[in-house]
Amino acid sequence: MARVRRSGWGAGSYQRSNFKEQNKTTIQVDTGTQMADNSKTEDTASDSVEAAKNASDKKEKLADQVMQNPQVLAALQERLDNTALTPSSYIETLPKAVKRRIDALKQLQVKCAHIEAKFYEEVHDLERKYAALYQPLFDKRRAFITGEAEPTDAESEWHSENEEEDKLAGDLKNVVVVEEKAEAEETNVKGIPDFWFTIFRNVDMLSELVQEYDEPILKHLQDIKVKFSEPGQPMSFSLEFHFGPNDYFSNSVLTKTYKMKSEPDKTDPFSFEGPEIVDCEGCTIDWKKGKNVTVKTIKKKQKHKGRGTVRTITKQVPNDSFFNFFSPIKVSGDGELLDEDSEFTLAADFEIGHFFRERIVPRAVLYFTGEAIEDDDNFEEGEEGEEEFISILCNLSLFIIHTFLERFQPTC
Repeated sequence: MARVRRSGWGAGSYQRSNFKEQNKTTIQVDTGTQMADNSKTEDTASDSVEAAKNASDKKEKLADQVMQNPQVLAALQERLDNTALTPSSYIETLPKAVKRRIDALKQLQVKCAHIEAKFYEEVHDLERKYAALYQPLFDKRRAFITGEAEPTDAESEWHSENEEEDKLAGDLKNVVVVEEKAEAEETNVKGIPDFWFTIFRNVDMLSELVQEYDEPILKHLQDIKVKFSEPGQPMSFSLEFHFGPNDYFSNSVLTKTYKMKSEPDKTDPFSFEGPEIVDCEGCTIDWKKGKNVTVKTIKKKQKHKGRGTVRTITKQVPNDSFFNFFSPIKVSGDGELLDEDSEFTLAADFEIGHFFRERIVPRAVLYFTGEAIEDDDNFEEGEEGEEEFISILCNLSLFIIHTFLERFQPTC
């Protein structure tokens, strides 16, 4: 045991001695490696510092460019102003005596709204008065459209912008015999064919409602009139669509009445901006057999639960058509709220009725030729284009500021 112990001890002494030599070499190698690593670390740190410095310089340059842009500064200032102090928060800071005077001003404002409502009632009376003056002209318009009357030379004289070109074209027609025959044939055309149907086709708001199977019916449309409510009656107006004899329905006139309100709302009087349409009523169309385009017939198979037999039944379902215009959604009188789709449909209906009254009927010939549509487009593009540019500029400025503050804010 002792020998083994001595022998073991001696081996251990040799191992410790050999370990010292190896350890010494390892330490020397590790020390050299560590020095090399330290050198690389110092180089990397130097590069990082340089990169950070360059990035900081770029941030500062970008910040200078952003903050020197007047539009950006204006947008930022507006944003800060809106955030810092709203009108309601300012009112809350005022003394009680000042708030009392503001409440008195609101009382005066409500009285102004009621006077304004009376003003619009008198405007409605004036519209009725002048509608009677317009009507003889509109009756003559109908006569020219339907061919019941022919305009005189004086009535048909019109100086267009392309008068010289038209005159030259007319001279060329007189030279060619074939053209003269064609002109003679044209004189056989009665009135102005498809006058109102062409208007429907030209105006996007109306053409979206017209289906292909509506078109042959609308070609029988001879006139559209606006009728205002009589004195002493609730404010309203009616649209009358006059049709010639046709194979679809027996009505000569289809009507749509729009009921209006011209008084401030008791719960929100400051929202009053003039008369508004609050309800509308259509009429019953007396469709001829098999000609109702507002419904379609579908076939459906039914299986008997007990016997298992199958039978085919026919069912009528609603069909898209312009003539649904005369069967509007009914506004509930008990204040029941409509669903979102019904509210949207009703709002669109009101807008179309107003458009007929204010634009289509008074300026029909200009919508037939397309001149009124071009004027509407130019006006809308002028307003919307400017507003859109300002909106884009503000949004871009705010985006740049937000990006700068988010990405380039200094870190601790």
